[in-house]
Amino acid sequence: MKPSSPGVLVGVVVVAAVATWALLQQAYSVLPTVPWSAIPTTLLLAVGEGYTGWLTRARIQRRPDTKPIDPLAVARLAALAKATAYTGAAFAGVFAGFVLRVINLLDLPKPRQDAIIAGGSFLSCVILICAALILEYCCRVPRRPEDED
Repeated sequence: MKPSSPGVLVGVVVVAAVATWALLQQAYSVLPTVPWSAIPTTLLLAVGEGYTGWLTRARIQRRPDTKPIDPLAVARLAALAKATAYTGAAFAGVFAGFVLRVINLLDLPKPRQDAIIAGGSFLSCVILICAALILEYCCRVPRRPEDED
């Protein structure tokens, strides 16, 4: 499995943002407000993935007082990290599309609330993407000294 490419993740964000913006041009007035619950949910997921990465790295490096980790568990964590990075990028694009749609309507209460919540959700999705990339990095097998030649 190859590591996630930041360029591809940015591309997913841009495509999802443009698609959401185009869809909202016609349907924004009939949609309910953006839910605020996405912000704490994605932040909790980011904390969980970051902490899991930290623990996994310690176990892979066989630090004192840690048990060795099953290689299959590391592969599953790497797959989880990769899936989270792409899903977080897609949702970040959706929230960015909301912000782009309402940016010129900030003098009205509903669009202002949507812009604030969607902007916070976008930032929390970016933090989730970073945590997923950290977990993915922590799942790499360290190089042995004889491999560096």
